[in-house]
Amino acid sequence: MGTLEERITKSETRIFKAVFPSTTNHYDTLFGGTALHLMDEVAFICATRFSRKKVVTISTGQIDFRKAIPAGTLIELVAKVISVGRTSCKIQVDIFMEQMYSELRESVVAGTFSFVAVDENKKPVPILD
Repeated sequence: MGTLEERITKSETRIFKAVFPSTTNHYDTLFGGTALHLMDEVAFICATRFSRKKVVTISTGQIDFRKAIPAGTLIELVAKVISVGRTSCKIQVDIFMEQMYSELRESVVAGTFSFVAVDENKKPVPILD
């Protein structure tokens, strides 16, 4: 599968979404819970691509919401492995917001998610072979 660094590089995962009114709150900004859901999803995909094993979310680190994300913007979620343990890995997730009709792009949310590799009995197993 290559070196650890190659696996980390190849597993970086990016997802783009448009922020529609159906995903916003009464302030017309993206629900925090929706952002967390999307972050966990992209982190899961990254951890799975990195390990090629069944993984489960075991914890989140601090999540920093730096700026509200209004309806009518685009977001990019970027996930990458930042540390690897015997049975686990930690994923950094950043959300970048882009204006639809300009080049403006900024980092607006950041956080970490930890995953453990599990077997068919949901017992921890080595994350890498």
